[in-house]
Amino acid sequence: MDWMEHRAQQLARFRESPLDVVVVGGGIVGAGVARDAALRGLRTGLIEQHDFAFGTSSRSSRLLHGGLRYLAQGRIGLVYQASHEKRVLHRIAPHLARPLRFIFPAYRGTGWPFWQLRVGVKLYDWLCGGRNFEPSRSLSREEVCERVPGLTDAGLTGAVQYCDALTNDARLVLDTLRSAATHGAVVCNYACVEEPRPTDGGWQCRVRDTLARAEFVVRARTVVHATGPWAERLPPSRVRLRLTKGVHVTVDRQRLPVPDAVVLPDGSRILFTIPWGERVILGTTDTDYDGPLDDVRTDSSDVALILEVVNRFFPEAKLTDYDVRSQWAGLRPLVDGRSGQPSDISRAHQIRMPEPGWIDVAGGKLTTYRLIAEHAVDLVCRHLASRNRTRARWTPCRTADEPLLSGESNEAFSGILPPEVTREAVAHYCRNEWAVHLDDVMKRRTSWHFYRSDVEKVAETVADWMAEIMSWDAARRDSELQRYRQQVD
Repeated sequence: MDWMEHRAQQLARFRESPLDVVVVGGGIVGAGVARDAALRGLRTGLIEQHDFAFGTSSRSSRLLHGGLRYLAQGRIGLVYQASHEKRVLHRIAPHLARPLRFIFPAYRGTGWPFWQLRVGVKLYDWLCGGRNFEPSRSLSREEVCERVPGLTDAGLTGAVQYCDALTNDARLVLDTLRSAATHGAVVCNYACVEEPRPTDGGWQCRVRDTLARAEFVVRARTVVHATGPWAERLPPSRVRLRLTKGVHVTVDRQRLPVPDAVVLPDGSRILFTIPWGERVILGTTDTDYDGPLDDVRTDSSDVALILEVVNRFFPEAKLTDYDVRSQWAGLRPLVDGRSGQPSDISRAHQIRMPEPGWIDVAGGKLTTYRLIAEHAVDLVCRHLASRNRTRARWTPCRTADEPLLSGESNEAFSGILPPEVTREAVAHYCRNEWAVHLDDVMKRRTSWHFYRSDVEKVAETVADWMAEIMSWDAARRDSELQRYRQQVD
């Protein structure tokens, strides 16, 4: 059976009978909702207009964190939720929540005094229930200089060390969807929901399959609308967003050999340097955005801002545009933030039912996706119970305890892979993880696009493998390379 035939069989499941819930949006929140609903025994489907994790969910800082700076903003509840959730994710998916030390230096006149940081990290540990990955501690000025070679000591008064976690954001989405599918959910990428309308039994949505160039109708008793930055575009959504852009760049680890993640205080905002194998991730910016949602890009001012801050704190590095190995930009769909500075707007989530059976989910953080999904599916269950549409009046959430991918080698295809297993991995992505295009593999199933120095050679090799695996002819193989190169440009 070729991949198109298999996909057609999956799409046919959407038309078999009314679903209990259809999820619109294949980012991390939509994936989490689909997994939670499927684990509770609900007939579940998920539809994504692009590839899974196409938007914000593959363009983050790749961190699971409570958000130390949110303490300074007084958002204790958000920090508590995120601190708890990062521990949950480490328990259910340890391959996607690797503890990472952070060093936050204090400088005179930066607005982050040493005493405040010392109090803040102790409160941070307490909000983790006293069970952070390791206890925080204070570092003297001399210890900081020894631990972080090259960091400027002008005005340095000390530092604090605390612990969060590094993740692979797109892989977290994909593994969550694989878990959802294992428990009965049917998921589909490259299909666009259009013209949703209420019916006596729930909702009816016309779906346009952009690959097969066909249309079909999906009926569901509830709809969970979790499209992130696209949330305002699909009626009957009542979501109102403020979009801000976050940019990241990577440089070679040799150019900035930081042993741990380092927090660089830049006025009221902060910027991270995050070790990532042979690379270091630098970011992020936080600026208002009103451009195209399907093609969010960095520009020279974004990169210049990041490099200026890093060079100010690591003056010997002297990083330039030439040192940038890769870059990406993503959007934050912030709710209730029409005024004020972007970095001051709350990252809390919002769940509302503007019409019976239609549930809008907006805002939130990558770290809290599982909790957001739990709250959304709780609302789905309450609504179905009120309509006598399900025998289970209340099915408890299991996602905090159920391993994400139990019984599998979770490490197998999750990281930067050695050359000897890459063809096997590409076959896995095409056959088991819904990869359709070359960029699906290069950007989201792997991080080769952002990590490899020989990315053009890798892309050509992967295109050859995908042509064999998916029966592409020469024209399709060439068009996929052209599509990918246009995205690179």
